[in-house]
Amino acid sequence: MRITLSLIAMKDKAALLKRITVDDRICNGRPVIRGMRITAQTILEFLMAGTSEEEVLKQYPMLERDDLDACRQFAISLMANKYSVKGIAA
Repeated sequence: MRITLSLIAMKDKAALLKRITVDDRICNGRPVIRGMRITAQTILEFLMAGTSEEEVLKQYPMLERDDLDACRQFAISLMANKYSVKGIAA
């Protein structure tokens, strides 16, 4: 099963999000970039650790700058959801 996540209505953001795919046969269903075995989480962790975009692209030459933007947009779209925490009886 393969699904493409398109969570935002704006055309440019939706186009970026199409680069992030979820396939239960790839990386245990984790969000990956364009069906490759590179998780969005991996790229976000590099960027959050201060690795420059140029260095990430050098280390992953199959990626494009739009893939990095897609990872960021994916994280932003997840944060736009409403979450609630419920207590569990001990």
